[in-house]
Amino acid sequence: MTLLETLQAHKGGLIRLKTELYWRWSRGDNNPGRICLILDAARKSAVDGAADGAHRSATPADYVAAHLLIDGQSAWIWVTEQDVELL
Repeated sequence: MTLLETLQAHKGGLIRLKTELYWRWSRGDNNPGRICLILDAARKSAVDGAADGAHRSATPADYVAAHLLIDGQSAWIWVTEQDVELL
């Protein structure tokens, strides 16, 4: 099962972001381990340019766009398998 399929199968479930979030034009938020609600997931091409991210040194093909409820607000972010843990 791919990361995209896994996230889509867990819509409505919780996810832990193991890394900091990097919002556009800013440094990391220094808050690794954040718990979020999974709202949706999509291929990179479906939301190209519309997401921020939890970044590591992965290739663009490794990223999946995850629509998460983060601190009471929904946001699309880029994640890889190394960035997330399903709860």
